[in-house]
Amino acid sequence: MTKKISAHQTASDPRNEQLRLFLNGDIVSRKDAKVSIYDSGFMLGDGVWEGLRLYNGIWAFRDEHLDRLLEGALALDLDIGMSKKQLAEALDQTALANGMTTDAHARLMVTRGIKSAPFQHPVFSTSGPTVAIIMEHSRPAIPRPLRLASVAQHRGLPLTQDAKLNSHSKLNCILACIQAAKAGADEALMFDPFGFVNTTNSCNLFIVRKGAVWTSTGDYCMNGITRGNVIALCRKNNIPVFEKNYSLIDTYSADEVFMTGSFGGLTSVGEVDGRIIGGNKRGPITDRLSNLYLEFVEVHCAEHAAPG
Repeated sequence: MTKKISAHQTASDPRNEQLRLFLNGDIVSRKDAKVSIYDSGFMLGDGVWEGLRLYNGIWAFRDEHLDRLLEGALALDLDIGMSKKQLAEALDQTALANGMTTDAHARLMVTRGIKSAPFQHPVFSTSGPTVAIIMEHSRPAIPRPLRLASVAQHRGLPLTQDAKLNSHSKLNCILACIQAAKAGADEALMFDPFGFVNTTNSCNLFIVRKGAVWTSTGDYCMNGITRGNVIALCRKNNIPVFEKNYSLIDTYSADEVFMTGSFGGLTSVGEVDGRIIGGNKRGPITDRLSNLYLEFVEVHCAEHAAPG
């Protein structure tokens, strides 16, 4: 059987053994980056996070990521205790401490902090938030198109757990990933509450049919920043794109399927539930959009580079 991989497969980098990380205002070594077992994030998954990539000295779409983090914290009534500017400075400070200028990935995490007792109510979180940044030398190394398996675990209604909230509570997606792995696939294809194709356990999903790009309505999935950029690139470059309900049958007969995310950009899918998609290779629309996206990132980073 072909070895299972993931949409976050990375090339090995020995520099990651000596990382310096951000924890509550300090830069600490990897071995000293410790959080209490009473922390709300560890105990209950009570927190929000963002994943960002460093390109040529610039955190790509940093403002959009930090805005989403702050909106998520507001939804959780969680006072981060840091401004958007301070969060941006923490990212730069951590990159500098590791000598990182490109091909780096940051996971910026905020929890409600240490609890005085091991119970759910926020009143027990009395110490203030925990803010941490894991930053790694990270280059995508995905050797082949991914295999997806549709699973019973789905993305729920906003009044259960809104999928637009990038929370630490990822168990729903982890269960989906486990179900897919048990079926011999790399990642899970998840449905919305009404049975329409929605997303994967880790990334947004797109299909291509007769030259047109389809993705879900966005009502029951993380409205990813890469997802939004790809939709905008389609419109700018006269590639028909539709945010709509579509079924598993539509997916099986698609010409191409791909996933989007901050880590890998566009990642090709070659198989869904044992059905081979597009000859199990990256299709022409996926390839074109991937190149357009890389060019877009380069322009964005050049525009946001410091003068001189």
